Amino acid sequence: MALKKIGFIGTGVMGSSMARHLHEAGFEVSVYTRTKEKARELLDMGMKWQDTPAALAAGVDVVISMVGYPRDVESVYLGEKGVLSAKQGGYIVDMTTSSPKLAQKLYEAAKEKGVASLDAPVSGGDLGARNATLAIMVGGDEAAFKELLPVFQAMGKTINYFGGAGSGQYTKMANQIAIAAGMLGVAESLAYAQKMGLDAQKVLETIETGAAGSWSLSNLGRRMLKGDDKPGFYIKHFLKDMRIAIESAQEAGMELPGLKKAKELYDQLAERGMEDKGTQAIIQWYQG
Repeated sequence: MALKKIGFIGTGVMGSSMARHLHEAGFEVSVYTRTKEKARELLDMGMKWQDTPAALAAGVDVVISMVGYPRDVESVYLGEKGVLSAKQGGYIVDMTTSSPKLAQKLYEAAKEKGVASLDAPVSGGDLGARNATLAIMVGGDEAAFKELLPVFQAMGKTINYFGGAGSGQYTKMANQIAIAAGMLGVAESLAYAQKMGLDAQKVLETIETGAAGSWSLSNLGRRMLKGDDKPGFYIKHFLKDMRIAIESAQEAGMELPGLKKAKELYDQLAERGMEDKGTQAIIQWYQG
């Protein structure tokens, strides 16, 4: 099947860049988002607007979503004017970080309509979306993954298939678990350097070349030191991810003490009204 037409739902911090890369790769892209004005830049590039997820789904080969929460995913696909109320055949790809159980539910609902469903959450934040270097973790039927590989390649660099429905979301949870405790380590390290009167920028540039080096240290650590807490990834969305990971671990009889501690500190930032800040704002917990 030659895939030419793509419908993209969600044009936020990451979704807008992802849709742009698909357009630049030669796909005919239509968009839907709750606030049309947020898609203005994409529409000015020549992308088409649709008023509902159903209207979007009716005229495309593939529907891709990048929204905020599992409830948003459920609404755009299974709601009264949702994607699956109109789509017959083709593909749906939810790239939101969402619940593995919901991914499995969507897979079954889509299958009844003759639609192939993939869960394909991403990692890399706003920079990865902007530069088309996202890591994409895919669950669902392998045949569908292979068909959609050119679509994924327009948006990401590291693209891997992990198994049946929900596998992409479980992989993303593993990613978020690694990031959560790592973010505390980055913030603690830099706050400690500042407290001891060191040149924290110089400390960062030194330790990132050794065993302490990480993407979070090199990228988000620099934002921390500049006092830049603009969201590449919102605290409120990170908290959502941590809740999903903790719940799925508990269902499997597993404890995640490092993740729980990270969530505890981020919860405190959210209580201070910082849920719309970027995750790098965690350094402010240490700075008081």
